[in-house]
Amino acid sequence: MLGSRVWVTGLARKKLGSDLKRAYDKGASIRTLAKGCGRSYGFVHLLLTEAGTTLRSRGGDTRGRPTA
Repeated sequence: MLGSRVWVTGLARKKLGSDLKRAYDKGASIRTLAKGCGRSYGFVHLLLTEAGTTLRSRGGDTRGRPTA
C-alpha cells in the first residue's frame, strides 16, 4: 500500500502499472484497485492507460446479463 502523497516514478511506477493492469484484466474495477492501493481513481486510471490497458466501457462487464 502506497501513501497518497508518495511520488511513484521510474521502475516502481512501471511495476505498479503492470500489477494494476494484470488485476484489471482479471476483472477488478478501477475503484477496487484504487481502494486497494490507497490511491485515487484518477491515478489508477492514468497508470492503466500508461501501461497500455484497453479499458472497459462504463458499467463494467455486461456479458451474461439476461436480455429482456
